[in-house]
Amino acid sequence: MGVGEGYGKTILIGDQFVVQGIPAIVSSISYKTIAVVEKIEGKGWSLDDRRTEVPGYKKSKEKQQVESINRILDVMKIDTEKQGLKITFNGDLLAGSGVGASAASCVSLARALNDEFGLGLPIERINEIAWEGEFAYHGIPSGVDNTASCYGGLMFFQLKNREKTFERIEVKKPIDIVLGNSGVSANTALLDSLVEKQRENDPDLFESRMKKITRQVEEVRKALLEFDLEKVGSIMTENHGILIDMGLSHPKLIQLCNLALENGALGAKLTGGGMGGFMIALVPDREIQERVSALMEAGGFYTIKATIGGS
Repeated sequence: MGVGEGYGKTILIGDQFVVQGIPAIVSSISYKTIAVVEKIEGKGWSLDDRRTEVPGYKKSKEKQQVESINRILDVMKIDTEKQGLKITFNGDLLAGSGVGASAASCVSLARALNDEFGLGLPIERINEIAWEGEFAYHGIPSGVDNTASCYGGLMFFQLKNREKTFERIEVKKPIDIVLGNSGVSANTALLDSLVEKQRENDPDLFESRMKKITRQVEEVRKALLEFDLEKVGSIMTENHGILIDMGLSHPKLIQLCNLALENGALGAKLTGGGMGGFMIALVPDREIQERVSALMEAGGFYTIKATIGGS
């Protein structure tokens, strides 16, 4: 029996535009998906997906998940016609849009297969394999989600000349956040298509937005290093305004962001692809984290209370 795990993630800023070469600030969270791989009699593979989900998420991703698993098996040269496999997913990471659920499943599966078959693959190769699995979900994945899921920590990530690079961001102490789920599952591949259409239809406007977001990412990195959380929060909120203008947010995400800001959050925006999934609220302390989370849950929304940065 082989076991592997992959962390969930949240993106503070940069989100959908990493594939355009825009940098992003991303962090893993302590919630994770755990994959278990067992050799069984017969041919082929079966899946037992026990992850808690946003209602309808797993069904909506079913075909993509099958393709993803097949891609990972293929790139790892594991022939299930010769050796049958049972794959089980569980763990405490919610299966939903915006927290790297697909990346966490890809990373955890690559690690579990590596464990079960004694392949001895280094972490760099595990990350590459997980990225291959992400093609099924994202069309052309940037690699930001699987990198955060695989390595963990708070990082500055950029895709430059087709090369994925990341640098650790060390902060003075862990930062409290609340992730609120809209309950809406988004199709990341369709979101990528929407962004591409905007680039084609008005390239000047698109380019000016990309330049502004790039400046915002650099400002957030600098503010994190200086531990100026008020500045980080204000830039995040400003960035969400751009995403709203581009049609990438959602009324429920806007509702959750406004609730957070009205109750002490330093900043709030969608996280991930948008048009559903999660939003992120940066909060100054545990008391406000509890308040914001409780109010969201009182409104019927699922939340994750987490920290980013630190050990």
